[in-house]
Amino acid sequence: GELIVITDADGTYPNDRIPDLVDKMTDADMIVGSRTGDQVQYSSIRKIPKFFLRRYCQWITGRKIPDMNSGLRIFRKEIAERFLHVFPNSFSFTTTITMAMLCNDYMVRFEPINYSERIGNSKIKPIRDTLRFIQLILRTGMYFAPLRALAPVIGVLSLIFLASATYDIITEQNLTDKTLIFLMIATNAGLFTLIADVIDKRAAR
Repeated sequence: GELIVITDADGTYPNDRIPDLVDKMTDADMIVGSRTGDQVQYSSIRKIPKFFLRRYCQWITGRKIPDMNSGLRIFRKEIAERFLHVFPNSFSFTTTITMAMLCNDYMVRFEPINYSERIGNSKIKPIRDTLRFIQLILRTGMYFAPLRALAPVIGVLSLIFLASATYDIITEQNLTDKTLIFLMIATNAGLFTLIADVIDKRAAR
């Protein structure tokens, strides 16, 4: 078919909303069931890392993202097929397709839905899967928007260099080896990012 619907099998998503979401696909490339409805039962612990990761994704894509990896969504098959080479073999398809579509200016709509308590035990490992989540975001961000993905890293490295240089000038009245190393790392990271952005822009042609 032209449309693909995915959902989880643990009783958390209101699958009775699927027909309604399909009807809204007339002017969208993907509809995401955003877990921001009136009745949402979600682990407070899992909210903490996702709060920061979601904002980093918003920085990369330049779009507001109410729910990054909702398991209930509808998308157009032909568009998903364009990104088959980017999708991971396992965790997490939902995160990758969200970033891929937003970075490429497809119409993604987030529709608020309720989210119920899970039936059965979760297979998610908080620490392991959060690290994998970060890796996926960086990988996808580097692929579609390298300048935005690495800008915070370059900013942090530059601040470390400036802090070290200020300390050296005040206390040592000279630049120490560690300050020069920080300068080299920040400069190399900046050059690497610019090269990656140029390659991305040329490939987009």
